[in-house]
Amino acid sequence: MTSQELAPLLRQALLALGVLFVIVDVNVGWQIARWWRIRKQAIVVWPGPRPPFYAINLAIGVLLGILLFVTAYVEIEYQKRGWNAAPSMFGVSMMFLYYGYMLPLSTRIRRGLYEDGVWTDSGFMRYTEIGGLTWKGTDTLVLASRQKTLARRLRVPGVHLGEVRHFLRDKIGEHAIEFDAGPGIHLGTRDTRESV
Repeated sequence: MTSQELAPLLRQALLALGVLFVIVDVNVGWQIARWWRIRKQAIVVWPGPRPPFYAINLAIGVLLGILLFVTAYVEIEYQKRGWNAAPSMFGVSMMFLYYGYMLPLSTRIRRGLYEDGVWTDSGFMRYTEIGGLTWKGTDTLVLASRQKTLARRLRVPGVHLGEVRHFLRDKIGEHAIEFDAGPGIHLGTRDTRESV
């Protein structure tokens, strides 16, 4: 396969990657914006864990930044010849946006308890959405959704365990978290605050 035959395939692959990364960028950007709005409502929070291979991901971001400049130069050369390299530029830009900005910014989201809900390891859950709580091991809180078949977990550092348990018991006592609401069999024979 010659380089002239390979170039259109590479541009199509970069365009497809760009579309995929647009979806990822929008999702992560939405989470960052949501956290930015509620960050002042923090009650008991702590920094989240770094993603696996975080340093490698940052290095990929730097390399994509360099590749973006190279792609911009190549696009200028292609335009002189009458070719269109915009799909290549789009794909590299979207990947650079994720690895260079979205991923590092997402590590600033602080996990824990806020006035309206809990920021878990995988996103935000309002107190009114919680249908069940349990502890897995000594430091992992598992929150079950009331409406969906969804469970989220939150790893709680040891220094915050007491505060988190006390705060959640208070929320259950105030009926902000109601286990007996929604579908299912509710016998009402136990104090639901004991779940925390």
